[in-house]
Amino acid sequence: MTNDFQQRRFAAYRSAGRLLSGTRPQSLREGLAALADGPDPGYDLDQRPDVYGDGVVRALEERVAALLGLPDAAFFPTGTMAQQVALRYWADRTGSRVVAMHPLAHPEVHERRALTRLTGLHTVWPTAEPRLPTPDELRSCEEHFGTVALELPLRDAGFVLPTWSELTATVGAARELGARVHLDGARLWESTPHLGHSLPEICALADSVYVSCYKTLGGLSGALLAGDGAFVREARVWRHRYGGQIFRQWPAALSALAGLERELPLLEGYVTHAREIAAALATIPGARVNPSPPHTHQFQLWLPYGADALAEAGLRLAEEQGLALFGHWAPSAVPGRSMTEVTVAGPATEWSGDEVVEAVTALLALLKP
Repeated sequence: MTNDFQQRRFAAYRSAGRLLSGTRPQSLREGLAALADGPDPGYDLDQRPDVYGDGVVRALEERVAALLGLPDAAFFPTGTMAQQVALRYWADRTGSRVVAMHPLAHPEVHERRALTRLTGLHTVWPTAEPRLPTPDELRSCEEHFGTVALELPLRDAGFVLPTWSELTATVGAARELGARVHLDGARLWESTPHLGHSLPEICALADSVYVSCYKTLGGLSGALLAGDGAFVREARVWRHRYGGQIFRQWPAALSALAGLERELPLLEGYVTHAREIAAALATIPGARVNPSPPHTHQFQLWLPYGADALAEAGLRLAEEQGLALFGHWAPSAVPGRSMTEVTVAGPATEWSGDEVVEAVTALLALLKP
């Protein structure tokens, strides 16, 4: 995607009358204004700025630890760094450099093999099916592992979640095998409706948990690792060694606190509305929604057209009719079929199913000569 196309899309989506997937893009000036005038982050803004992780950063850590029902948490600039620290900690404790995870997990797909190149850890895949491994798959895994990393939800499989009984059975099998359990919970916040249990109940299954500050919550950046006191103390040591002990991080911390205030209470409603939006999209000829119904407020939409054609048609629809529907389109292994990820957040709650069908019909009309 060229810079010119990205700039066109930024301008069109920013000024569109209606937006379906995700949140409206902001200019730098608008982002600064939102940080200053947004929801009350629950922190005294007359306090001094943070210095190397104290102040507002520490307040965020304590707030997230309490929400997850865990003793402590440490703020990291990125989830990539946070998860490397967590997994190397458990490797040192178990004596095994092997981590069981899914081949579609974030460290395998989106981190340039950082886990192996920087930490010397290795991965084994108990299953390649688009779901979490079953207890039998863990027990019959071809290689011994010391840690199991479970991504909840598994984003690249379609933001899919197990049932609560499946999750507890998988965790139980890991324990039976003597393994530690780490939750890649970048999007854990929106997983409670499908699992039917609270954040503390979910996190109690694991030895450590990672959550994102910007996915779902809409913060500027950052992540947190949570666990017991010994785990978090050493995580902070490795954060410093990895270069994550940043002088000041108050904008990221404040935006995350604001996201906890603003977005967290709305997530169950987003998940409910995502099912209505997905059901409407599934009626479009040739469309496929995955999973159906969605497990969270995010899901995949597949259409039988080329990615470039869909991207250009979507941009024209936003520019000419003020309707901004979807973000990035990715081509599939099947020629002529493409996928986009749909995020049902605040803007999408203003759409009915019938309005979605009408807008997508207008999008597809722009594909025709």
